[in-house]
Amino acid sequence: MKKIITAAGLAAVCASGVQAQSSVTVYGIIDAGYVGGNSRVVSPTTGAETKTTVSQFGQNAESSSRIGLKGIEDLGGGSSAFFTTEFQIYPQDANLGGNANNGLFNRQSFVGLKKNGIGQAALGLQYTPIFNAGLATDPGNFNNLTGNVIYASAQGIAGASAGTSYIGFTARTANTLSFKTDSVAGFTASGIYTLNNKNETQTTSGATITGGNTNASGWGLGVDYTYNKFYAAVAYQALKQFTTADTASVPSTSNSHEWTNAQANGASTAPTLPGGNALNVQDNQFYAGTTYDFGILKAYAQYLNRKATSTISSGYYLGRSAEQIGLRSYITPAIEAWASAGLGRYTYMGSGSPTANFNGWQAGSNYWLSKRTNLYAIYGQTTVSNSTTSTGKTVSAGLNNYAIGMRHTF
Repeated sequence: MKKIITAAGLAAVCASGVQAQSSVTVYGIIDAGYVGGNSRVVSPTTGAETKTTVSQFGQNAESSSRIGLKGIEDLGGGSSAFFTTEFQIYPQDANLGGNANNGLFNRQSFVGLKKNGIGQAALGLQYTPIFNAGLATDPGNFNNLTGNVIYASAQGIAGASAGTSYIGFTARTANTLSFKTDSVAGFTASGIYTLNNKNETQTTSGATITGGNTNASGWGLGVDYTYNKFYAAVAYQALKQFTTADTASVPSTSNSHEWTNAQANGASTAPTLPGGNALNVQDNQFYAGTTYDFGILKAYAQYLNRKATSTISSGYYLGRSAEQIGLRSYITPAIEAWASAGLGRYTYMGSGSPTANFNGWQAGSNYWLSKRTNLYAIYGQTTVSNSTTSTGKTVSAGLNNYAIGMRHTF
């Protein structure tokens, strides 16, 4: 009995010591409601047209639902340690992380140190400079419905290049060292360096090479500036992946496409373009955005450019550029509204360097029941023009997406 009491007392002392030194916060978002939409997509390989209609009680239209833990410990002398771990959740799915992910989807997981007056550094799975700059300058706050040409997304309907959120930029990278400075004269700088640290045995048989260096590496830099009601941010990131090549000189089309989220981890099977993880790709991405708060409303302007080029042959590439403007305002103390419109262009590898123009617009509103709970209504459209590919097929796409729901943050 004495040993049990002693052990219990020791546990209580240890627990109280931890609580005195650090603080941990549980946070998250739950977003659910009605989601509808229609899509019409012409296949770039067969030319067949596919139409999809969605009408459901869905999820994650305005924000991706998530749950996370974040903590900070005061180390003294203006220094502190911090961590964040965050996972995506799916309110309509029986599996916590969604059937598509086969488990919890890791949104962020990192640990770091901060020094007041200097800045901070962290290691782990983290958002990229473009994601952070874009989120701060996007009128729709990176919601998940179609119509936003910068954060191109679609909820519940197929997108085929028009509605996939990774098509614009890489949102997060794993195995990443990041830094962010404190503000100096209104300027803040940030950056990442990512390294996957994996190699495979390389085998050469004639012109075919398999295996070899599969290290995924990359870097990114961002700068933002604040002056009174004006804010501007620019960011650039360059990501590279080497893995299995079809031949030493001629890549397949599926071996030249973009990074989506974390690195490919040396996967030797090429997914379908566009999407999946990058194989033999140099992926360069640039973003610039600005806002100005007029008091009664805030104005937004954004520009994004991306080009993913084969490291085997520079003639194999996929490029995308987009421009967007928008407004966001409180109509009453409880009613908030926003609208955005943009256009852009895809450029593809192949004979004649085929291109496809696209445009999109979106409008939405929030009715705030409290500081943490709101009702929302959003509508958006995206259209991709006809374009003849190198295979002789004409491709096009049109999407509309709408949602009415409720979001609660905690």
